[in-house]
Amino acid sequence: MGVREEVKMLPLSRKPRVYGYHIYGDLLECSNVDILSDTETLESVVVEAAKVGNMTLLDVKSWKIGLGVSVVGIVLESHISIHTWPEFKYATVDVYSCGKHTRPDKAFDYIVSVLKPIKVKKGKFKRILE
Repeated sequence: MGVREEVKMLPLSRKPRVYGYHIYGDLLECSNVDILSDTETLESVVVEAAKVGNMTLLDVKSWKIGLGVSVVGIVLESHISIHTWPEFKYATVDVYSCGKHTRPDKAFDYIVSVLKPIKVKKGKFKRILE
């Protein structure tokens, strides 16, 4: 059996060694259905989301999977991803970035504004190492 190491989180009174923020969500009943199967447009959305979120874009890769598309933008600070199911008017989005200079919330909101879902299930998680 392996050794389990516990990570102790210190109070936030100290400056963190690693500061990350992860925003993720399900976009339901997307009104902009045509974009959900358009690889080129979704790549452009990721590029713009990185700019809006004040992130340094390193590369964008995409894959057409059935009717849908998966796009991953690698940013210096971490990543942005969009996975779509146009037949269900559905997309999932992850924006994770490290560094207090980034704005993953703004990047996420930008993606939502383009895909125009009727409902968004959104989660947020701080990823901090003191």
